[in-house]
Amino acid sequence: MEALISREIFGEGTPELQWQPWLAQAPLADDPLSGLLQGCQRVVIVSPHPDDEILATAGIMQHCADSGLPCTVIAVTSGEASHPGSRLWTPDQLAQARERESAQALALLCPGSQIIHLRIPDGQVQDHQPQLESRLQQLLRLTDAVFCPWRYDGHPDHEATGEACAAAAQEVGSRRFEVPIWTWHWASPGDVRVPWQQAVRIPLSAEQLDRKCLAVSCFRTQLLPDPSTGRPAILPRWATARLLRNFEVVLR
Repeated sequence: MEALISREIFGEGTPELQWQPWLAQAPLADDPLSGLLQGCQRVVIVSPHPDDEILATAGIMQHCADSGLPCTVIAVTSGEASHPGSRLWTPDQLAQARERESAQALALLCPGSQIIHLRIPDGQVQDHQPQLESRLQQLLRLTDAVFCPWRYDGHPDHEATGEACAAAAQEVGSRRFEVPIWTWHWASPGDVRVPWQQAVRIPLSAEQLDRKCLAVSCFRTQLLPDPSTGRPAILPRWATARLLRNFEVVLR
C-alpha cells in the first residue's frame, strides 16, 4: 500500500468542477442497488460521525425505505470534538445536538430505521479500534450488507472504522462495501491511489437527491460557522458539493 501513503486533508481539496468532467467519462460500473443487495436481509451503515451516514449513503437508505429492507445505522462517535474551544458548544452539547440532527435526517430518508450509538470518543477511534471491532462482531449478522468508510479515506476515525468493519464483517461473514467520503477531497481524477476498478456508481433520482439535500440541511452544527472561535463551517459548500451528486459511489 505504498501508493496510499499521502492522504492529507487540508485546504479546500480537489474542487467538484475538476471531478465532474472526469466522472462523466470515468469507467465506473453502473449497478442497481438491488443487485448489490440481492439476498441480504438487512443493510447496516457504520458511520464514524453523525452526518457521514447521510453524506455517503442517503440513496442507499432511501432504497431500504422504498423496498422494505431493514436498515440499521451504527454511530461510532457522537461527533463531540468538531468544535474545539467553542464558547457556543460544549462537547456534551455537541454530542446531543449531533445525535438529534442524525435522527432528524434519518427520519426523512428511512423512517423506522434503527440507530445504535456506540459513543466511542470522537477523534480517538484508532485508540478504541479493538473495542469497536468486538462490538461490531456482536451486532453484525451473516445476512447483512455492511457499508462503512473506505479504509484509506484519509480521516483517522474513518480509516479505523473501515478497518474494524473489514475485520468484523470477515469474521461474521457479512457482505461489505466501502464508501469514499474524504477521498474526494485529497484525491484527484484518475488518482492511482484509489481502486477505481472496484467502484460502483449508484444512481439517485431527482427526488432522491432532493431528499438527500434536505437531510444534509439538518446538520446545522456542521453547516454554520462558529462566531465564538472565528472558525468557518465544518461542512462548507465546496465540501458538500462533492457528496451531493446525482449518484453515490461504493467500493465492492
